Amino acid sequence: MEVILLQRIGHLGQMGDVVSVRDGYARNYLLPQKMALRANKENLAQFEAQRVQLEANNLEQKKEAEAIGEKLAGQSFIAIRQAGDTGQLYGSVSPRDISDVITEGGFTIARRQVVLERPIKELGLHDVTISLHPEVSVQVMINVARTQDEAERQAQGEDVTVIKDEAIELETFDPDAEEHGGSYDAEESSEEARE
Repeated sequence: MEVILLQRIGHLGQMGDVVSVRDGYARNYLLPQKMALRANKENLAQFEAQRVQLEANNLEQKKEAEAIGEKLAGQSFIAIRQAGDTGQLYGSVSPRDISDVITEGGFTIARRQVVLERPIKELGLHDVTISLHPEVSVQVMINVARTQDEAERQAQGEDVTVIKDEAIELETFDPDAEEHGGSYDAEESSEEARE
């Protein structure tokens, strides 16, 4: 289906371009969202009559998005999730979760504005792109942690997902230690183990 774009769409083109898209994409997304019109003589004439107004609206929306982007860029938000000892999440952090966390932080973001290349499925710090306008995108940091304390430690650069293998030292009982009624001495047992 041929459509006239009413705004810039990253992978399709600029405002006013006549592009060919799949019928389902046009009927289910572009037309209901008022991002495009069917390309016919009447709609081309209507678009040309409204072009100046549409460009002015687009410019105004872009300025608003840039103002919000300046405040939002570089912000860090914490998402608390359950995870295993290795840092693997029980589930994932979705665009809806990210938009909810950012909205709780004082910015109004719709889930369709969150651009994720792949789902977030592990603890840690993750860069996420927020598309405020087709021409304005900013990066935010999503700190995925099990607790608030863990999130603070991650923000300082500590890796909370590493399971430290502690060497198990063999301990021997020292019956000559009178103070405690006998004691375990790990140093002697490790020296004996080396010999």
